[in-house]
Amino acid sequence: MIKHIRLINWKSFEDATLYIDPLTIIIGTNASGKSNTLDAFVFLNRISSGIGLFQAINGDVNLPALRGGSEWICRKPHKRFILEVRTDTAQEDQEYTYHLEVIVNGTKAEVYEETLTLVTQRPGTTAPTERVLFYTKYDEADAKVISAFFATGTKGNTKRIDLNKNSNVLSQIQSQGVQKEISDAAKYLQNEFRGIFVLSPIPSHMRDYKPLSAKLLSDGSNVAGVLAGLEEGRRKEIEDTITLYMKSLPERDIRRIWTETVGKFRTDAMLYCEEGWEKSSAHLIDARGMSDGTLRYLAIVTALLTLDRGSLLIIEEVDNGLHPSRAGLLIGMLTELGKERQIDVIATTHNPALLDAAGPRMVPFITIAHRDEDSGVSRLTQLEDVTLLPKLMASGSLGKLNSDGSLEAALRQEDAS
Repeated sequence: MIKHIRLINWKSFEDATLYIDPLTIIIGTNASGKSNTLDAFVFLNRISSGIGLFQAINGDVNLPALRGGSEWICRKPHKRFILEVRTDTAQEDQEYTYHLEVIVNGTKAEVYEETLTLVTQRPGTTAPTERVLFYTKYDEADAKVISAFFATGTKGNTKRIDLNKNSNVLSQIQSQGVQKEISDAAKYLQNEFRGIFVLSPIPSHMRDYKPLSAKLLSDGSNVAGVLAGLEEGRRKEIEDTITLYMKSLPERDIRRIWTETVGKFRTDAMLYCEEGWEKSSAHLIDARGMSDGTLRYLAIVTALLTLDRGSLLIIEEVDNGLHPSRAGLLIGMLTELGKERQIDVIATTHNPALLDAAGPRMVPFITIAHRDEDSGVSRLTQLEDVTLLPKLMASGSLGKLNSDGSLEAALRQEDAS
């Protein structure tokens, strides 16, 4: 699992770190850096599949560009950005640190430096030990990427391989015949990045008939196709779980959510919902009659139930379309299903009701994205690190402090001092 990501000269960030917990909530005003943070995960996911660095930033006919494209991927006036990721490993006392520095120039984006390090913290030791598994540096003299693979951690045992500098080294290692330890580490990191899934449900895309699908799309449009495409026993189990979490969402009781295949060849599917008041007869509707908030919530639940275990689910404006009174249900669902499926969740929000529902117990897992008044750079500050927080919380809830600007004012005061 990814434990934290560090952003250096990435978009609006100078140097900031996001720490990732089972449920991480990012708050902040408009243009504070929330979306820029999430774009870093999109970038890592894209390059893990072998997509070139420039294409991962600027997109192509089938892939949307990251916001701003290559023109705004580096903090001005810099031409290089760094992403540094810490993950766990199969061993409890070990972690990986992955460092990627990319140089962006006009129509090119190339590896400038890339490193994978094994970090070991033995019981009873005060400091961890670090061993470089591979180190890559762009050689400006011959315009090639030099890769030094360390078999024993000594510089005397290295191997130079000239690689394609337009793609990250992780995506090229498997074909290079390197040591098994390095190959296994690279594969592990690739799987971690491939497990990143950014969900931005668009209800209007979910209301039509959809073909049977194996994986959920980022806009949630094929929820019906994913559910209907499951093996029958698994489909029934997931539909029952969805129904359980959907029951308390609307004012009218939801008795059942399910999918059915349609058409002569049974290759398309539709979402159906049975609802009704306690003493009334059942009322049947399909996705075309469901509210935006219901469909968004359904897409989030479906993602948590169908993504692979160990995935990282990222949801921007997680409570969009939900009534404030349902914020507690949302927090509970994200926490329970995330824990059950071993899926970490990162969510952004502007909603005071969601923060109030989270309550003081969630303070360690909330991060504030904010801009420095003097330099304009974005920063990420864990809420529990705000010195004035105890005093502020004595005067109001988290939602109130967020909506009236008290948290940002406290951060500005700390920056000034």
